[in-house]
Amino acid sequence: MKFDLSQTDALLSTTRAVRKRLDFDREVPDEVLFDCLQLAVQAPTGSNSQGWRWMVIRDQAKKEALAEMYVRGGGEYLKAASQNAEPGSQESRVFTSAQYLAEHLAECPVLVIPLVIGRVDGTTVNAAGLMGSILPAVWSFQLALRSRGLGTCFTTLHLGLESEAAALLGIPDHMTQCALLPVAYTKGTDFKPASRPPVSVITYLDTYKNPIVGG
Repeated sequence: MKFDLSQTDALLSTTRAVRKRLDFDREVPDEVLFDCLQLAVQAPTGSNSQGWRWMVIRDQAKKEALAEMYVRGGGEYLKAASQNAEPGSQESRVFTSAQYLAEHLAECPVLVIPLVIGRVDGTTVNAAGLMGSILPAVWSFQLALRSRGLGTCFTTLHLGLESEAAALLGIPDHMTQCALLPVAYTKGTDFKPASRPPVSVITYLDTYKNPIVGG
């Protein structure tokens, strides 16, 4: 199998966290959503456990309840961060768009909550193993959405009220919610690579005291 590297690289480098450019007025068909989820579950999982589950929320009352939890869980933080960031900076733009999403979350056509069987017991190895069994699938889902003209962003602010969200959605106690993903078509598809530091200055050889850039 030979991949078109230009298209693959473009997909990987332009799959952005989309907030302000989500199209709240365009419906997301079930078949498109399920195609993306079918690709997502091709991702690897710890011990091939395949413990992923997906909660799809279309009911307006439930979306509104989740949006209220989202604001209650992080609205004040977003508002303060937006006000404290330097005007015009990248940080300011990020927090402004995050605050916009918080204010409009219930308008999104679909909300998706990725779930994984199990609970974190407080140890790093358990947390890494559990999240490592769902997060690759979440990223594959986001890539599949992007390739079809849809967007999303990985949000976690409602997780401070995870038990309340579980009660709303009938999620059993042995399941862990790892995120909340607003899903919608995007207004335009002309996303570009983001500004990132050179890998050479954030990569280390053999010891953290030896960054690659320093040799």
